[in-house]
Amino acid sequence: MKISITDSGLGIVQKFAKAIGAATKGRFVIIPKSKGSGYITGFSWGSELRMMIRNYHLKENISIDRTNQLAKGQEDIVFLLSGIFPTPADPAEQLSPEKSNILICKHRVSSIMDMPSNTSFGSVTIAVSKTYLNELFGHIKHPVVKTIVEAKENLVFETNITSKIVQTAAEMLGQPVPESLEKQYYKLKCEELLTHTISILLQREAVPAADMHIDDVKAIYAVKLHLQSHLGEPPNIAQLAKEAHMSQPRLRKLFSQTFGKGPFEYYQSARMNEAARLIKEDHLTISEVGYQLGFTNLSHFSRVFRQHIGHKPKSYSKL
Repeated sequence: MKISITDSGLGIVQKFAKAIGAATKGRFVIIPKSKGSGYITGFSWGSELRMMIRNYHLKENISIDRTNQLAKGQEDIVFLLSGIFPTPADPAEQLSPEKSNILICKHRVSSIMDMPSNTSFGSVTIAVSKTYLNELFGHIKHPVVKTIVEAKENLVFETNITSKIVQTAAEMLGQPVPESLEKQYYKLKCEELLTHTISILLQREAVPAADMHIDDVKAIYAVKLHLQSHLGEPPNIAQLAKEAHMSQPRLRKLFSQTFGKGPFEYYQSARMNEAARLIKEDHLTISEVGYQLGFTNLSHFSRVFRQHIGHKPKSYSKL
């Protein structure tokens, strides 16, 4: 199912709910059983801060073509924390977990949201005004944080989640406080998630961020997709830069700026995460995993795996 939605700055929950025939119960939008299960909920604290929680799965693929038409002067920054809730432990559902990461971008950027069927979506989206973001983090001088707070140009940053974010998210599920206090509680949790996210970004190299045109953003994400889709072969940076219509130094800079690591480091990290998955979930042998991911020397594979995962493949398989 493809849904086209225009967001005028108030979010897309109600429009999405109407499109799939979901019922609204209080602050919850309940996914109908014919479409899946779970809910969407959220809060708004005026023009400063809004939050949406997605905790559901769908029985069919849904693609949302989202166009943002914001009021003049509305410069929200969006923090999308994906895959931070546990996947429901129901063998009958056989759900795939949503990919875990944090995406930070300007609200003004329109996008296409793909929601594959039988995927457990457990995310928190926070839209925060530049003014309020500045009140919270304007005192921090780190170039990456400064770029986000000022948000003068297009910006896209992506990073991994941490155990502290997962813990905070778990505390948000259910009804942890009386109804009369829940709005204040969730505002504090929003600020806590933002604080953990900024803390992660402070670990990045303190170099000024380069301006990115929307075409640069698309090109960098095309490079990311290529790396994820070709884990069995080392990346050809020269060819990737040519396809992205930029120089190799610019490709490395923008890629590292967006994802916190260079193209080859990102490739190697994704490669080892896939190796860990193949060992744990698919129960492949160490040699099968190594050869499948392009290693001809299993000793070298073992060393690289340990550098990224913290254990040798054989000992990891027994954890």
